[in-house]
Amino acid sequence: MRVGAPDERRAKLAPPPATNEHVRKSMQGNKGKNTKPEMLVRARLRAAGLTGYRLQWKVPGRPDIAWPGKRVALFINGCFWHRHEGCPYATTPKSHVEYWVVKFDRNVERDERNLQALREAGWTVHVIWECQLKKKAIDATMAELLPLLAEELGKTLAAPPCSAHT
Repeated sequence: MRVGAPDERRAKLAPPPATNEHVRKSMQGNKGKNTKPEMLVRARLRAAGLTGYRLQWKVPGRPDIAWPGKRVALFINGCFWHRHEGCPYATTPKSHVEYWVVKFDRNVERDERNLQALREAGWTVHVIWECQLKKKAIDATMAELLPLLAEELGKTLAAPPCSAHT
């Protein structure tokens, strides 16, 4: 193994101490499930009649939403933690850069392994990025995703309500 390889760097780097109490509390507040983006997607799925899903299903990567019987998985990734390429939300902290680069590389490698393992096991996998769920983008994101999911699940989309903004 060459010196400075990712595995070797990982072994050496421990998380840096929080620079202040606000940073520490902010990092502790990052949830792993039932996040706002997940709740937005789940609400849209229910409104479209695409129910029957399971949360955090026990397969590689623990998809946020899964339909195990149909082998369809949906990941809702935060742009910062999962490094959405080219996204303005995928910033790198200015302090302890070496630690963050290794951490983000490890996250991306893990995500790629999990997606590959699911696909090799016959799963259809969708990834939605946090930025695709912002107010200006969510309608277009769901307009593209929901018909795909309905087809894969063998379901009919529920008719949208008469007025979306009452």
